[in-house]
Amino acid sequence: MFPLGTSRQAENTPWITYGLIVVNVLVFFWELTLSSSELGQQFYALAVVPCQMTRNFFTVDTVFDTVRSMFLHGGWVHLIGNMLFLYIFGPLVEDYLGKFRYLFFYLVAGFVASFLHAAINWNVCVPSIGASGAIYGVMGGFVLLYPSTRIRTVAFFFRVPIGTVNVQAFYMLFYFFAVDLINGLMRLGPDTIQTTGVAFWAHVGGFLAGLILAFCFTLFRDPPPVDAFEYMDD
Repeated sequence: MFPLGTSRQAENTPWITYGLIVVNVLVFFWELTLSSSELGQQFYALAVVPCQMTRNFFTVDTVFDTVRSMFLHGGWVHLIGNMLFLYIFGPLVEDYLGKFRYLFFYLVAGFVASFLHAAINWNVCVPSIGASGAIYGVMGGFVLLYPSTRIRTVAFFFRVPIGTVNVQAFYMLFYFFAVDLINGLMRLGPDTIQTTGVAFWAHVGGFLAGLILAFCFTLFRDPPPVDAFEYMDD
């Protein structure tokens, strides 16, 4: 499944979401000015490296590394995929939380994602880059706040797109979460951790952080009105 948009629109302009997208794109353009060797050096210097982070949890350097990691990407596909998901799911979460709370939410989800990834991959000395941990936090917040909102999604048959279908957020986003959780569990062990280049546990950590944070915010303000919940709508 690949999302194209939501059936509900934000009432306010999502300036923080747009700003995060712009910063990610600008940072990627800066990456393009570097040679491969320079880029690798910058990733090691600026991003989260699990084997280093586990020796220095909760230090100022770790916080800065985590924040910088959220704005670094390994290629066009990595960047565009992340920014598309942020563009689709970010505005409604920002609309509910408000701009400053949403920025706090995004950064905390990204930190928790990096923390869990580093804790499980404590012996891996490969930089962890990308906004996906924080974006999975946005997805976790979205599924709690808007579980029945319909997502226009590309349908695939054996990886061949065959059309579009409306899927309620609960089904789609928990599907992504379940896939990452299963992949993460299958790769636990001394010989299998972090062999695919995908930080599955960062996705899991970000999603759970988004769920918990969104729930905490709903304790102090009414949740948004939700669409009627159905088993499927196509």
